[in-house]
Amino acid sequence: MSSFQSYFFEKAIKLSVKKAVKKGIRERGIEEKREMLDMAASKMGKLPKNCQVVPLQLDGLYAEWLATGTTLPGKVVLYLHGGGYALCSANTHRPLAARIGKAAGVNVLFPEYRLAPEHPFPAAIEDAVNVYRWLLKQGYTENDIIFAGDSAGGGLCLATALVLRDQNEPLPAGIVCLSPWVDLTSSGESYQKNREIDPYLSVKAVMEAARMYAGTESLDHPLISPIFADLTGLPPLFIQSGTHEILQSDASMLAAKAKDANVNVSIKVWDGMWHVWQISGDLLPEAKKATREIGQFIKQIFKT
Repeated sequence: MSSFQSYFFEKAIKLSVKKAVKKGIRERGIEEKREMLDMAASKMGKLPKNCQVVPLQLDGLYAEWLATGTTLPGKVVLYLHGGGYALCSANTHRPLAARIGKAAGVNVLFPEYRLAPEHPFPAAIEDAVNVYRWLLKQGYTENDIIFAGDSAGGGLCLATALVLRDQNEPLPAGIVCLSPWVDLTSSGESYQKNREIDPYLSVKAVMEAARMYAGTESLDHPLISPIFADLTGLPPLFIQSGTHEILQSDASMLAAKAKDANVNVSIKVWDGMWHVWQISGDLLPEAKKATREIGQFIKQIFKT
């Protein structure tokens, strides 16, 4: 059963989205949408206490090291943010990534991969693969690295791992997916079942983002929609999703597909939760608990 706080939190989200739609946010240009999201995030997101943010450049990409005090030195989470492959940045997702790092006791590397429509598929995957290879060149081994991402970032984690697998490169020790967007064809039942209760996402907006990212490629391309890929050989997978999001079927189908491929997979579907509720941080009991569980999974992987 969801918390008392979540009831009012979800109501507030719906009201905010309704106001934004009335102001014509959907008709704004992509750059203006990005600026609005960054501005909104700067007023809401708080970093964990004593978090250190160290900017760096990785082959032309902006990235950040996020350090909140390590209990597992020499280990790292490579975090890939969501935003439909077209929106969001370190400004919007830095607090979430840092809280995951704190819960796990590891540093986080947060790259800003290239975004659509300027850079459609496969630009984001190319960037993620290059950042992973950079980590290996710095002396980390595959057993020292876990991929984590939310929404499109979750799908990007999987696509990146699939590319590495197919090129016979070492795979990360595990993958964490928060409300993963892995079916850009929108074929799951939750797209219709939850379309009226999802406080954040609309089916129309998700389909438009899918087309923007895919460009000229088919939406069922296995690196665009990993539920259509052979997942054999992937590392342990940890998935969280909510019953109030239209992408809930993505998570369930991903878990089933991974299980069929003999991947070690764990999924938890949170009653009454919406898309990437974990980003709410200390404001929501469910967000704090979900982050703790992510940290526990990461610690378990690194200690085995």
